[in-house]
Amino acid sequence: MAAPAGLELGQAVVLLGAGVAAVTAFRWLGLGSVLGYLVGGFLVGPFVFGLVTDPETLLHVAELGVVLFLFIIGLEMRPSKLWAMRRDIFGLGAAQVLLCTALLSGVGILAGLPLPVAVVGASGFVLSSTAVIMQMLSESGELGEASGHRAVAILLFEDLMIVPLLALVALWAAMLGGPVEGGQPLWLGVVIAVAALVVLIIVGRYLLDPMFRILARAGAREVMTAAALLVVLGAALFMQAGGLSMAMGAFLAGVLLSESSFRHQLEVDIEPFRGILLGLFFLSVGMSLNLTVVIAEWRMVVAGLAAYMIVKATAIYLVGRLFRANHAEAGHRALLFAQGGEFAFVLYGTAVAVGLIDTRSSAVLTAIVILSMVMTPLMVLVQKRFAPKVEPSLEGVEKPEGLRGQVLIIGFGRFAQIVSQPLLARGIDITLIESDVDMIRAASTFGFKVYYGDGTRLDVLRASGAATAEAILICGGAAESVNRIVHLCEAEFPYARLFVRAIDRTHAVELIKAGVDYQIRETLESALVFGETVLTSLGVSEEDAADTIADVRRRDEERLALEVVGGLSAGAPLVQGNIEKARPAPLSPPRKKAAALNEEAAAVIGEAQ
Repeated sequence: MAAPAGLELGQAVVLLGAGVAAVTAFRWLGLGSVLGYLVGGFLVGPFVFGLVTDPETLLHVAELGVVLFLFIIGLEMRPSKLWAMRRDIFGLGAAQVLLCTALLSGVGILAGLPLPVAVVGASGFVLSSTAVIMQMLSESGELGEASGHRAVAILLFEDLMIVPLLALVALWAAMLGGPVEGGQPLWLGVVIAVAALVVLIIVGRYLLDPMFRILARAGAREVMTAAALLVVLGAALFMQAGGLSMAMGAFLAGVLLSESSFRHQLEVDIEPFRGILLGLFFLSVGMSLNLTVVIAEWRMVVAGLAAYMIVKATAIYLVGRLFRANHAEAGHRALLFAQGGEFAFVLYGTAVAVGLIDTRSSAVLTAIVILSMVMTPLMVLVQKRFAPKVEPSLEGVEKPEGLRGQVLIIGFGRFAQIVSQPLLARGIDITLIESDVDMIRAASTFGFKVYYGDGTRLDVLRASGAATAEAILICGGAAESVNRIVHLCEAEFPYARLFVRAIDRTHAVELIKAGVDYQIRETLESALVFGETVLTSLGVSEEDAADTIADVRRRDEERLALEVVGGLSAGAPLVQGNIEKARPAPLSPPRKKAAALNEEAAAVIGEAQ
């Protein structure tokens, strides 16, 4: 028995090594982690190097990664937010699924496939990969945006389609005289699914939060983690028993706990398991690509892949435009969803079991789905790199032209908004430019006239009045952009004084070397005020606290001067550290040591008790 156990351990090591190596390489190349997992799994799978020989068993285990991922997404979706998405779920989602199913079924019929094979193949391909799409949205930071919410809504509707599609396969097989073991009427399947949803909602609404309160009082951290996994997996299995998907159950469990006071703790507990299992899922999908089938049926696989992806992407784009998405969002969604998904494996397997399609057709369709999942990250990458940059809509926003102001402020974020107040209070004429259209519109509601313009462009600076301004304030943008504006202003507008917000200490040194009139790190003064308040709250007198802050400010100025000449390490001796030998003597020692203050506070509390 030792050999099989060793073999399993060896395969686990191979999988982990493939995941680490492939994802690291692909992320370094800018290709994303999803594609890295898929390719790594394909290489170690049974059809290439044969290092792992049972991808189907691994796939069933790794599906838990998708389940945990959907639970974490559900934690971010409060019921009120989900209710607000109902139009996207049942409107946008339904329109996309129905149109894609009809068109892809037509493609199969035109290709000469029997009607059952054409419809089942289309139905499986229509339901996109929740794992691939959610992971890509998460990596790109789109999950929190409106477009990301719409994508989630579509995926939720696709999950809801599992019950009717499986029922349709069983019903169709029964009508054609196929085996019907385990089959049930469509109406009964719908009733069971709805009942399962209601039960899960009731349990989640009234029992989950009290359960976690009891466990929290016990104080056992490992029990809380086990309970979190129990809730996720229990909800997933309950939904699966009701005929819905495990992902749907996990998502609903997350939604029901989204308003719980334990939400953040649950997310922290689940995250490590989610990451490793989701990686295993992508690896197992890559291993499932049957290279023998692809080679033997390469014409059908290539033609089917191209036809399915092109037709589906076109339909998704048209639906997106119909629901008033702009060209960029509709195109991006078309590429994201132009793939089959993991549910196709279940649907095709069920169709084979009831005799609706043959094994050969199932193998070809499965290969097409897996290849489409591999192609999706590549297509999205190509779109991001080569698609023309979409200019923001400037409706209701003005561009600068022939402006003249005493002060020009470039960038109108939180820093510039505060800077503008003393200037406006003294009646100084200021001109504001900003490249974020949403920020411009938001500022207008507070009484600010902000013009749209990129400060790194010389023509925009001229149109904004930089040539006649007495002072130019650069208050926003990345360090590279700020430095470019500084060099432009010094070369073209030498008589204007430059006041620049530095992002950090390194940037401040760069600005000093560039010769600006004044620079300040955006967090410096607020941090000093914060520290002074802490000192006084700990019992240090206001006079001593002010002296200490003045000493810190003086040391910071000296340190910055040293760093301009000798680099960032030159000012290290002036840094106040918490290692005794590295701590320089303060200007004036505090009147009370921290330990004495603590003892004094403890004595007061003791007397009060």
